[in-house]
Amino acid sequence: MIWVAATLIAAVAQTARNAAQAGLGGRIGTIGATSVRFIFGFPFAALFLLLLTPFTNLPPLNATAIGFTAMGAGAQIGATAFMLLTMRGQSFGVATALMKTEPVTLALIGILILNEPMGPASLAAIGLATLGVMLSSGARWSRAGLIPVVNGITAGTLFGLSAIGFRGALLTLPEGSFFVHALTILVLTLGLQSSITLAWMLIADRRALRGITGEWRVSLAAGGLGAFASLFWFIGFALTPAANVRTLALIEVVFAQIVSGRFLHESTGRMQLIGMALIAAGVGWLLALTATGG
Repeated sequence: MIWVAATLIAAVAQTARNAAQAGLGGRIGTIGATSVRFIFGFPFAALFLLLLTPFTNLPPLNATAIGFTAMGAGAQIGATAFMLLTMRGQSFGVATALMKTEPVTLALIGILILNEPMGPASLAAIGLATLGVMLSSGARWSRAGLIPVVNGITAGTLFGLSAIGFRGALLTLPEGSFFVHALTILVLTLGLQSSITLAWMLIADRRALRGITGEWRVSLAAGGLGAFASLFWFIGFALTPAANVRTLALIEVVFAQIVSGRFLHESTGRMQLIGMALIAAGVGWLLALTATGG
């Protein structure tokens, strides 16, 4: 169950990255804040791979692996942009809940693109955990606007497509170390994303580029944490269908609610408690199924 540990490590590291990156948007703009995770994460991943090279054989990259990686990298950039758009909407809870429908999207896309069928019990566990997220989000669906809903669904779909791209790239590599495979695809992904976002800022947003340079300390911390988190996401994708990884990651919602109640003294409503229970039940069910090969 290495993928379980990898997913939990990735979720914690991603939370830390988000905390490091939290204030950047207001200081250097949306594009700049989005680009930080790619541009400052790439040197960390590339250096680690370079240091590892004398001790292992790197897997050869074929056209299919590069194509899947490019699909994942592009979809992740688009997903991040739509995610940031949802944060500006009136229906924040609704949009956030819809973005968390990613595991369901992943399961469906995985069946269509990667031919990774999931049994009815696994699909039910994924659906149960996703329903829990929607209930625990505190969303007021009666006030949901069309644009935030569309943006949220689009972000969730693109995040799902990006995970499928990374999973597909990893599956095309020859047999070998899952760790080396994950690191290789991560370096390729961050290299592509850094090139795309740097080119965009050079052409259309020089202010964001100057802002990143001025905030290099915070950007470096966010980039390092982001690369660390992504490495463990990719390790999870190398070992199990992406839908399993993202479903387990939903347990982060429960942790966030516990922290907000314990340390921030924020109240938790009955519907949120029911939602957290459903998340825990869905995740536990899925882990039991994967442990028994169900």
